[in-house]
Amino acid sequence: MTSSLPALQAIAPEIVCLADHERRATEVLDANAWAYFSGGAADERCLLANRSAWDALPLWPRVLRPLAQGHTRIQLLGREYAHPLLVAPMAFQRLAHADGELASAYAAAALGAGFTLSTQSSLPLELPAQAVLGTMGRGPLWFQLYLQHDRGFTRELVQRVERAGYEALVLTVDAPVSGVRDRERRAGFHLPAGISAVNLQGLGPVPAAAPADGALCAGVLRHAPTWEDLAWLLEQTRLPVLLKGILHPRDALQAARLQAAGIIVSNHGGRTLDSAPATALALPRIVQALQNAAAGALPVIVDGGIRRGTDVLKAMALGASAVMIGRPIVWGLANAGAAGVAHVLRLLRDELEIAMAVTGCATLADATSALFDD
Repeated sequence: MTSSLPALQAIAPEIVCLADHERRATEVLDANAWAYFSGGAADERCLLANRSAWDALPLWPRVLRPLAQGHTRIQLLGREYAHPLLVAPMAFQRLAHADGELASAYAAAALGAGFTLSTQSSLPLELPAQAVLGTMGRGPLWFQLYLQHDRGFTRELVQRVERAGYEALVLTVDAPVSGVRDRERRAGFHLPAGISAVNLQGLGPVPAAAPADGALCAGVLRHAPTWEDLAWLLEQTRLPVLLKGILHPRDALQAARLQAAGIIVSNHGGRTLDSAPATALALPRIVQALQNAAAGALPVIVDGGIRRGTDVLKAMALGASAVMIGRPIVWGLANAGAAGVAHVLRLLRDELEIAMAVTGCATLADATSALFDD
């Protein structure tokens, strides 16, 4: 980190919402980085649907309700936090700013938000943990995991994560292969010199296999994770494991049966399967399925297209336990490093509190499906 968290006055005064951060980031990031961070799969219908699905939900406010004792506090995995905002795992953040994931972690801790480090972080996993673990009032510190073809390497990586002090694993389950990312291909996306997935150093190549006629994805899928791999992972770690990338209620129920610690409703930001459902549509179905199966206490987190405090309130009203914020974090990071990320999180929290006040919700427990009733 080149400096401690600077004052928020470093943010240009004309940046007053996340859309402003996005517009400024288009000027700051080069074409290579912008294609990587902003693009979705194929025709990007899923990417666009994530946003439009939140917009399509009207809020029906109630008035003259007592709000004096209101707050945004939540309970998550047995702990209380100041608000429901979590930073989603995103790879190679040094593409956006030299301080990369360290700046994002500092900002999240300073704003009381959760932070999830990507397996494909461009900084060693120990650095963000060392920087923020002692911060009073911080949110949860989690590590996002891709299961590797080498179980021994995966086990050692998980042990590093535990030693570093991370409090949960977020297992991404929706990307057995990369999506068809036209925008990246048009830009000729590449990692610049000095930026790499440093936490995967030492991982050997995928073992060669005899070519098989008709094998999907040239045989790469022989290493795709399965439910058996989840069961194996749960035996390797003392940390709670949340599954990220769940869209189908039956998968959520299977995760609950295998004693996953939580569900993250996500379509990978529209980056893997175009035409996948928007997360705002999948969320209530998963919440209802878990409630019907008496697994309603399982935390359900959602990401995808959240750009306003009203979106956060809608997510909570649909049954979410918390929300993850992805691309806007990168926009803030590109614009002003740690101060930019902090500004994004502060804007969302301010907007959430205002949305709660004007809809008559003193606490997030008051945010229920009644907000959508006419």
